[in-house]
Amino acid sequence: MIRPIGVLLIAASCAFGQSSRLTLQQAVDAAAQNYPSIRVSQEQMNAAAAGIRLAQTAYLPQVDGLAQANRATRNTYYGLLLPQGVIPGVDGVPSNNFGTVWDSGMGVLVTWQPFDFGLRKANVATATAVRDHAEATVGRTRYDITVATADVYLTVLAAQQAAEAARASVESWQILLRSVHALVDSELRPGADESRVRSELAQAQAQVAKAEQAIDVARANLSEFVGPASAMELDTGKMLEQLPPDALPSLNSGSHPASLEQTAAVAEQKARLDALGHVNYPRFAVQGLASARGTGLESNGERLGALNGLAPTTENFGLGLTVTFPFMDRYAIREQQAAQSANLRAAQAQSQVIATKLEAQYNAAAASLAGARRVAAITPTEIASAQATLDQATARYQSGLATIDDVAQAQRLLVASRIDDALARLSVWRARLELETARGDIQPFITEASR
Repeated sequence: MIRPIGVLLIAASCAFGQSSRLTLQQAVDAAAQNYPSIRVSQEQMNAAAAGIRLAQTAYLPQVDGLAQANRATRNTYYGLLLPQGVIPGVDGVPSNNFGTVWDSGMGVLVTWQPFDFGLRKANVATATAVRDHAEATVGRTRYDITVATADVYLTVLAAQQAAEAARASVESWQILLRSVHALVDSELRPGADESRVRSELAQAQAQVAKAEQAIDVARANLSEFVGPASAMELDTGKMLEQLPPDALPSLNSGSHPASLEQTAAVAEQKARLDALGHVNYPRFAVQGLASARGTGLESNGERLGALNGLAPTTENFGLGLTVTFPFMDRYAIREQQAAQSANLRAAQAQSQVIATKLEAQYNAAAASLAGARRVAAITPTEIASAQATLDQATARYQSGLATIDDVAQAQRLLVASRIDDALARLSVWRARLELETARGDIQPFITEASR
């Protein structure tokens, strides 16, 4: 089901004159709407919503209908049987006659609880808490997917920047190779110098191949979230030209989707514990009965024969109140409450764990962001210095004052500085994403990156 959104994104991009370009916002929206795990959570929420309606049916009266016909012996005797479900009860005077007759019966029993000491209300509240927990899980799952999508999106951009720097390195080595080749042909430099440059060029080409492989792998990971749209050109927004604002947003761990999910989990455990507090009470049931029975046996023991007894001939009705006292359930309920109390305390402790982790994640992201900004401020100077070093080494080599090894070292230094500069800005944006991830809302990051 991911494929259609990719087609829609491509069509939408073409409609707005941005053919084959995938923005960060589009990628995040596509993943949030179509990733399978989100649909799993949504269906779990739907099941929990059905659980609320199921709990509400307990307010309805129970209506049982019955119809039965049988042919059997009717031997009876005096005596007592404890309640059981194997030996049938037979009405009549004691007898011992193995002749069979028809018996029939039908009836309707309506049972309704006029009051239940809050048990049904507590069960509905529990089902509602389960639904709220499932809904919070949907939100947390959707958030995790959007964060993962944004992270992979930045990974693709970083791989592309590394590949561009590697291609620039190949071009520089090719220019140097032509220069050295001319010197070698003029017998101004040994042939070993040209071989060295060709070796460096081959290494640079291998680096390009590795960088392109990294792009393919990153796009494959992106396709997990946005489908075929991952093949589109990615819109870098302003991430390669500007840095995010210096101001750091504050942390409010309570509003993070993971915290909201755990808060809902705590509420569910509380609701379950409250429901157990309404169980150990007498159960009142108002019952109404209408029934009819028929038999092929006379009161003196004579059998009527034929089909007599197949149709009910004697009617009864009744109305009453039944009270059931679950005397021994209190021991089991007490242990259930102890177990549920432990579950509640565990859920509350987990909330503290999540808050602690989010604070640590926020502080680590803030430190990473500060360090990435310092690196991004240095890399332009690094490139300028490396370029000046290469120019000097090249000039000295052409004048016979330096070796090809000096030129190669300077060239590699320039390549490394270009890659550092290409990735420095994206590293700042990635650190900003980590910061917003800890805060629980990456939409400000997406807005800033897309302007």
